[in-house]
Amino acid sequence: MPLDPVAPPGAQTRVLDAAETIIRARGVPALTLEGAARGAGISKGGLLYHFASKEALLVAMMQRLADRITADYETVLAAQPEGPGRALRACLAFTFDEPDILEAHARAAAVMLAAFHHDPALLNPIRAFFARVRAAAVADGTPPGVAAAIMMAGDGLFMARLFGLYEAGPAELSALRDTLNGLLERGA
Repeated sequence: MPLDPVAPPGAQTRVLDAAETIIRARGVPALTLEGAARGAGISKGGLLYHFASKEALLVAMMQRLADRITADYETVLAAQPEGPGRALRACLAFTFDEPDILEAHARAAAVMLAAFHHDPALLNPIRAFFARVRAAAVADGTPPGVAAAIMMAGDGLFMARLFGLYEAGPAELSALRDTLNGLLERGA
């Protein structure tokens, strides 16, 4: 039987969404199982059926985020032509060309920070994603310094956006992208 495309999401998804909303608004200390259940429109017993503890809920949130980031990256990677520098071209596209992805990840970053504050080990699924991307970039036929420079520039831009350290304008972003593309072309 096909799924109804307008059917409301399942209880597990609603709980994860509610917990994410609470964390983004007020941080991990404000997250309670009761609050997440209430936000999801289910009983606490219904929540406990899916998540036995706050820790289990946080683990599931981080895994969902890692799965989302991985799927987004794989989509961008698949659009890149084969050959040296493919993984790094995907990193550049991921950083500069996908505003919907960037916005979704920026919203999720608050959850990552809150989870890190609660227990740094909760970021292990995200760390595993970045380890795979870094390994692919280094094995991609470009010198390791090129891969590091491109990835770290993207990470720095993400952190600047996340913390509101500065807002790079369109001309500055374009110049940065051109510089990183040039570095990649010389390295590949």
